[in-house]
Amino acid sequence: MIVIGGGLAGSEAAWPALKAGASVTLYEMRPTRPTPVHQTDRFAELVCSNSLKSNSVSNAAGLLKEEMRRLGSLILTAADAAQVPAGEALAVDRTIFADVISKKLEVEPLLTVVREEFTGLSDLLSHLPESTAVIIATGPLTSDALAAQVAALTGQDHLAFYDAVAPTIDASTIDFDKVYKSSRYDKGDGAYINCPLDKQQYEAFYAELLAAELAPLGEHELGASYFEGCLPIEVLAARGPKTLSFGPMKPVGLIDPQTGRRPWAVLQLRQENLAATLYSMVGFQTRMKWGEQKRVFRMIPGLENAEFVRYGVIHRNTYIKSPGILEPTLEMKNHPSVFFAGQITGVEGYVESAATGILAGRNAVRRLNGQPGYVLPVETMLGALTNYVANYDGKDFQPMNSNWGIVPPPPERIRDKREKNKALAARALDALASSDIEQIFRPDPFLEIERELETTAS
Repeated sequence: MIVIGGGLAGSEAAWPALKAGASVTLYEMRPTRPTPVHQTDRFAELVCSNSLKSNSVSNAAGLLKEEMRRLGSLILTAADAAQVPAGEALAVDRTIFADVISKKLEVEPLLTVVREEFTGLSDLLSHLPESTAVIIATGPLTSDALAAQVAALTGQDHLAFYDAVAPTIDASTIDFDKVYKSSRYDKGDGAYINCPLDKQQYEAFYAELLAAELAPLGEHELGASYFEGCLPIEVLAARGPKTLSFGPMKPVGLIDPQTGRRPWAVLQLRQENLAATLYSMVGFQTRMKWGEQKRVFRMIPGLENAEFVRYGVIHRNTYIKSPGILEPTLEMKNHPSVFFAGQITGVEGYVESAATGILAGRNAVRRLNGQPGYVLPVETMLGALTNYVANYDGKDFQPMNSNWGIVPPPPERIRDKREKNKALAARALDALASSDIEQIFRPDPFLEIERELETTAS
């Protein structure tokens, strides 16, 4: 089997094949060819946020995680081991997370890692033996050369949208006399650092944010659109003065203990690593020039002397028009031995990308064994996502993340939203259990995780 791309989806896709006894050649172009946002050569490096969203099964993203755990997810096992405090969310120490995944893959005797940009897709497919399957999991930063070959393979031009990264701050440079720790509505532990703004501070910050100078876009990036689920903070701000205070800076559920009142607006900082030395600015992905980021963001109370370990950047994401091209099994209609996985399919988000890798990897194993691929029930979150990318019949296909709107409604109306979500989650897990995909592969327990973490820390 050939897996192209060593990100979240590629790592998940390679894992079941290796455990099933198949030889896997994994192509990863880093570090031979770097990307605008990656910083290491590790597999499954997280580049935007360190959060994998909610862990609650009554949340759409939380349900998807539970489905993945029941399918033996490599990514979530590593995430649980590298977890840092984040309230109800699952956030990880990026370095430990990527190290654990890389070590688990690299010790596999049936894995061959090729550290070079893969550009031979056309030649490979023209001479592809029946005993080989190919999984394209190159993610949103697919190289231009390979993207052109993918466009030729799918018979259409690839689409693109912008994604952005939020800045990361050195925790020792935060003024803790002006901030407070709390999770929204006090759910979970007090995992977030909250920077409160009164009305005057918010209006001054908002004005400077709108006036900030932006980094120019490359010529090949002009004309691409932003993804609504990850808009730069300045784009949100341009929609109106209340957009931020009702969006990423909403203060609800975050009472300031110093005043006993709710602030006008709040910036939340989320822990990035186990040592709690780094914090990221939640929802503050940006295209501002680096000097402007320092100037504007230091207007926020508590960040007057903040040192930015990593500035926010913006980059292009690439994905295909999957409807009409892919089956719900994630294999191509016209090339049954070719699978796609990850954000290039038109799913959006870390967990969603990894989940499609699980399905593509397991179905590629099925293909090699002469068996039909699994089509997951649409009642499951992963089944709903793959149904969306394969069968969406609207005019404007856009990347989709896990949400309750893509699963069929319950047979009976449930007025209470929380109870409705619980019912949908229970139905999904029952549907997953009634299918036989759970039995295709369950990995051995990660007995070495603690030892690996200790080695990494030392």
